[in-house]
Amino acid sequence: MAKIKIKDFIEENLRDFLVENGYELYHTEFIKEGKDWFLRVYVDNSGHNKGNISTGDCEKVSRYLSEVLDKEDPIEQNYYLEVSSPGMDRQLYTDKHMERYIGRKVEVSLYKKFDNSKNIEGILKAFDEEKVTVSVDDNDILIDRVLISKINLAVVM
Repeated sequence: MAKIKIKDFIEENLRDFLVENGYELYHTEFIKEGKDWFLRVYVDNSGHNKGNISTGDCEKVSRYLSEVLDKEDPIEQNYYLEVSSPGMDRQLYTDKHMERYIGRKVEVSLYKKFDNSKNIEGILKAFDEEKVTVSVDDNDILIDRVLISKINLAVVM
């Protein structure tokens, strides 16, 4: 099964279960690392259910998903299933993620240097299809999205 179809399969088969339990699907990836394949499913609490995802929550989702995967058997190769929280320093993959965290401190990693650095840390102010705006020391920096390798929430202590 193609990677995108696996992601669709996970989304379709987890949707009702996650809603019923106050969770949401944050991200799914099916990747090969070395000789092994990993199906990683990141879940978060839905907007209605505040708080952090616990290991018990992840175990609950993992058990349910394991049963579905065993029954339907959509993946040909052997793989490891990992279910976890996206974490405090979660990567922002989608516009929905960025919308949720506008006003929060982020770490932007770039493919090329910008002002002698491949990393920019600041407050996520805005974004559109082409650019992301990050405020650094009260100066807004517009970054072309094609230059961004990833954006993560910054862990503020």
